Formats: sequence, C-alpha cells, structure tokens
Amino acid sequence: MSSVDKAIETQLNNIQSKTGKSMTELTKIVKESGLQKHGQVRDFIRETFPVLGYGDANMVASFTLKREDENEETSLKEIVNGFYENKTEVQRQIHDKTMQQIKALGEFEIAPKKTYLSLRRKRQFAMLGPASKGRVELGLNMKGIPGTDRLVEQQPGGMCQYKVFMEDPSEVDDELMGWVRQAYEASA
Repeated sequence: MSSVDKAIETQLNNIQSKTGKSMTELTKIVKESGLQKHGQVRDFIRETFPVLGYGDANMVASFTLKREDENEETSLKEIVNGFYENKTEVQRQIHDKTMQQIKALGEFEIAPKKTYLSLRRKRQFAMLGPASKGRVELGLNMKGIPGTDRLVEQQPGGMCQYKVFMEDPSEVDDELMGWVRQAYEASA
C-alpha cells in the first residue's frame, strides 16, 4: 500500500471513529440531504458532525459525491494523481517522499485543493503541490525563523509564511524536515 493510500485509509478510519458512523452511513446521510455541490456537502457535514474539521468534512464530501459530469474518482489518490498528470516522475517522487516523512510526525488532516494538498492540525501547517520549472512547492506556516536562500520568506497575508522549492527527492532532508516539524508543532 502506498503512503498516499495509507494516509487516505487512516483519515477515513479517523472520520468513522469521530462520527461513530461508517462511510456507508455517511454516504447515505449525504444522499438523503439532497445536496450535490462539494462545498455545500462539506458545510453540511461540518454542521451535522461538529467533531469533524474542514479537512475531514472535505474528505467526506469527496468520498460521497459522484461527479458524473466530470466522470472522475474523487479519492485523495486520484486527486494527487491529477496534480502530477502532466508533471515529471521526479516531481511525484518528491511529493511521495515528502508526504511519507510528514506522516511520521503524527496525526493531521489532508484537505485537497485544486492544485495542492493543505495539511492541517488545528490550522494549516503546510501545503504541498507541483510548481513550475519541474519543482515541487512546500509552503510552511511558522514564525520567528529567519529565511534563507532555501527557506524563502513570503509577503505577510499569504497562504504561508515560507516556501521551499524542491527539484530532487534528496532535498527531502533533515533540514527540511526540521522546518516541517516546527510548523507541525506550532499548529497544534
């Protein structure tokens, strides 16, 4: 089982534990609501099950909705495959290695966006997705760390305070994971 598949399975198991409902029961609840738009279903799930965060509700919406007009699978694996469809194999390797290392830190939610994954605890600590020029972009939210040539400070008010651009899987190293750990711990 790939690291992405394991992350999906873990998130789905956590959702079922938090709600006391199986995915079949959650699917039935969503279908009975009559809602068909992703955002509406996500909001409905958050209202119905306040124990679920944004990322979990997003996963329930993705899992339960059938997008017949788009004819696509909405699992996290398929979403990530879509991110890297026209990208290089190296970019996908960087993504998978980064996610594998981040998973070792502990529990967090994965909220898929259009072009990246938002990684959240109480708030977003990182975002990961393909970037231009064959790179992968890792955004980090943390404070009080001086930027470097590698850890690029961002303008205030953006999605992340720092970004790291990676071109090779070897760049998923101890230095990078030290920054990720700081962002992870700060988001608790």
